[in-house]
Amino acid sequence: MNRLQTADLIVFVLYFLIVASYGIYIYRKKKSTNTSSQEFFLAEGSLTWWAIGASLIASNISAEHFIGMSGSGFAIGLAISTYEWMSAGTLILVAVFIIPVYLKNKIYTMPQFLSVRYSDSVSTVMAIFWLLVYVLVNLTSILYLGSLAISEISGLSFIFCIAALTFFSIIVTLGGMKVIGYTDVIQVIVLIAGGLVTTYLALTLLSNKFGYGEDIWKALSVLKQQAPDHFHMIFSKGDPYYPELPGLSVLFGGMLVNNLAYWGCNQYIVQRALGADLATARKGILFAAFLKLLIPIIAVLPGIAMYVMHQHGMFQQEMMVNGVLKPDHAYPSLMNLLPAGLKGVAFAALTAAIVASLAGKANSIATIYSLDIHKKYINPQSPEQALVKTGRWAVIVSMAVAALVTPALRSLDQTYQFIQEYVGFVSPGVLAIFLLGFYWKKTTARAAMAGALLTIPLSVVLKFLPVWTNGMFPTIPFLDRMTITFVTVALTMVIVSKYFSKGGTQPHSLMVDPNQFSISRGFLVGSILIFGILAALYTVFW
Repeated sequence: MNRLQTADLIVFVLYFLIVASYGIYIYRKKKSTNTSSQEFFLAEGSLTWWAIGASLIASNISAEHFIGMSGSGFAIGLAISTYEWMSAGTLILVAVFIIPVYLKNKIYTMPQFLSVRYSDSVSTVMAIFWLLVYVLVNLTSILYLGSLAISEISGLSFIFCIAALTFFSIIVTLGGMKVIGYTDVIQVIVLIAGGLVTTYLALTLLSNKFGYGEDIWKALSVLKQQAPDHFHMIFSKGDPYYPELPGLSVLFGGMLVNNLAYWGCNQYIVQRALGADLATARKGILFAAFLKLLIPIIAVLPGIAMYVMHQHGMFQQEMMVNGVLKPDHAYPSLMNLLPAGLKGVAFAALTAAIVASLAGKANSIATIYSLDIHKKYINPQSPEQALVKTGRWAVIVSMAVAALVTPALRSLDQTYQFIQEYVGFVSPGVLAIFLLGFYWKKTTARAAMAGALLTIPLSVVLKFLPVWTNGMFPTIPFLDRMTITFVTVALTMVIVSKYFSKGGTQPHSLMVDPNQFSISRGFLVGSILIFGILAALYTVFW
């Protein structure tokens, strides 16, 4: 039944009150008499390792994981988990090789890095681009998918859901990164608990269907027996889903490019660690990596369970729209079967994921606008408290704009896939610009600008050339296109730096101390454990 019962509403209101009250408590407890911009935007020195780790995951997980990844689990199977499991390994690389460079050079925003390393022109171009993408793509997509899912589950109107999510997110974000970071701990607890409730329901239904009572362990063996094709991590050519997850590219190629760009060069993600010392930041990132290993349990397993049950005659009407099978309806269909109260927990979990992700992006928009646009070009003499006020207004305006644009997305099909690919047009170039800026001192501003300008056109050509040539040029899987774009942009930057930068802006050097890449024994043990788990998972489910 697509509406919330009284018990569900009570649970949800309690969740809202707890998050809001805890946010107010954190704001008042840690509020200083002279709030600095670094304190507001980065919670400088205020976040513990567990708050950093929880905030990283809360900002990352949103409706597309619960709804979209469960749908992919239904259609593709466990292989979609590679986005989560490879992220865990990538986070370790970011903690060792990227975060130390930011902290050593006191980098607070991604445009600031580009300004320090290259030039103000490169920084400004990318800052404007990031603001447009964050507001018009990221915020709107989260609002759209989140509002659509909540509306479908609760029976509330789509427009009301947009307004409610916007209001809730603004309230959380206005307190600054301290409030976001610590309330994200509650959000992560709620989203994992609610996700586990839905997974338990799916496995219990499956176990009952095959005559094993409520034995969820038997249900896991049933999954393997009934859907063996849904438990392979690596697809070979000829598999229908190879274009989406092309072979070993999910381990070493485009997936690595995608993850390094997302976790290492993305303001709203990296920002969580930039206000801490290196040891605390690394502990937080390691904690986030362990949490990442758990996400397929709450996001993918329910989708696979729904696939098996659908194959055996269950959920036939719920999964169909106008006679067409819709895998993305798997998770909402499950949630609607939860008993009163527990449905409220799962509903709160979904809302927590959406709100935390919206708050994280809105705070990053405010950070980039205030520090890289407003302070640099509009009011260079702006005092700290005025800069914080500017950031708060940036949050309100950006969320309002996103809320107004969001209804227009209803005309799109496959919104999540469209947005993933759209952002993927840019991330290979961003990663090339950042990595060469980190580790090759001769990279010039002219080369960085060339890389920034080349990325999108090259990605577009690689995508549409098969259409333009009537199939004479082969269709290249999305992740492989990212690899080709990254390598091409990096080589172009090397050539421009060596042969076409005479008389141009000379490269600025960053402080890179080899000692900063050394890690503690505890971090080493944790990293080995994560890579060991990944090796075991890919060996068992290859």
